Amino acid sequence: MPFAIAIGVLTFVFLLGYLPQLANKVINKGVSISSVIMVLLYNIPVLLGYTLPIAALAAVILTFGRLSSDNEIIAIRASGISLQKLLAPLIAIGLLFSLSLLLLNDRVIPRAYQAQRELLQETGAKNPSAILEAGTFIDDFEGYVIFIYKIERNRLYNIRIYQPQDGKPTRTIIAQEGEFTPVPGEPKILLKLINGTSDEPDLRNPNNYYKLNFKQSFMTLDMSQKNGKIVKKPKGMTLKELEQEIFAYKQINIDPNPLIAEYHRKISWAFAPLIFILLGFPVAVITHRRQKTANLLLAIIFAAPFYLLSIGCQALASQGMAAPDLIMWLPNVIGGITVIILNYKLCVS
Repeated sequence: MPFAIAIGVLTFVFLLGYLPQLANKVINKGVSISSVIMVLLYNIPVLLGYTLPIAALAAVILTFGRLSSDNEIIAIRASGISLQKLLAPLIAIGLLFSLSLLLLNDRVIPRAYQAQRELLQETGAKNPSAILEAGTFIDDFEGYVIFIYKIERNRLYNIRIYQPQDGKPTRTIIAQEGEFTPVPGEPKILLKLINGTSDEPDLRNPNNYYKLNFKQSFMTLDMSQKNGKIVKKPKGMTLKELEQEIFAYKQINIDPNPLIAEYHRKISWAFAPLIFILLGFPVAVITHRRQKTANLLLAIIFAAPFYLLSIGCQALASQGMAAPDLIMWLPNVIGGITVIILNYKLCVS
């Protein structure tokens, strides 16, 4: 019951937080209300990646906080039963939840995320700016692969544009900022790039390139030749598909670090329920709380650093500032060491 209550409340709260983003799609990008409602429904399984671990943590704090406040933990110890015996079923449940979340991250959540994009396909054809998304590779535009680190309305920041060419090195354009304007009535975007560099071919030897610095540059992106095909984003890919995409990008000399970071995020986040459950046990015994609201808030406070650190690590990995296959596991390492120390002190005291 505590787990069911926690996952229901958390899902509702996260959906409320998602509403402003959906409202922006309706107002600024022309997405229909019916599509937004369906996207909201498909977002529920996507949110399970966050709500399931936090709900597990809240359930453990609620349950053992009640036992602790009623002095049942003292009675258990007085009866000669070690608290280590209580950890065994918690570890088993944590492993079960982690396995379930791994399957969700690999199968269910990518399908739900892709279903959202398919719902927006018609809108994307009418307004190509609807498909622009920060922090992911965008290859919906014919002949280009685009990566944008930050988007604020029609302003773009830290832009990388790759132009693969058969038998030739991949052309790369990097710009600090940019602005985009949809072409009315056409599946095109007029893109203005500001303060950047471009790889330009040597006319005498097309296989060679030289760097061209520019203050402003304009280009038109066309998705009319995509034939309605919805290209999967990293969040909509399974682990196997991410492996294939990483290999493909390496073959054309495009930095695949964002994809590698997403690959390890899917796996590392699957261990969050196990870490959170083992964190909730000593916290509940120590705090002696039995109020549902206070314990749910306590669970969010303890879970927030894990996800914030993981998101920060993913940003560093995507920008090539750290090895993604190592830094994406940093929150798990810190969390694992923390729960081992807390449970060891509690069980031997």
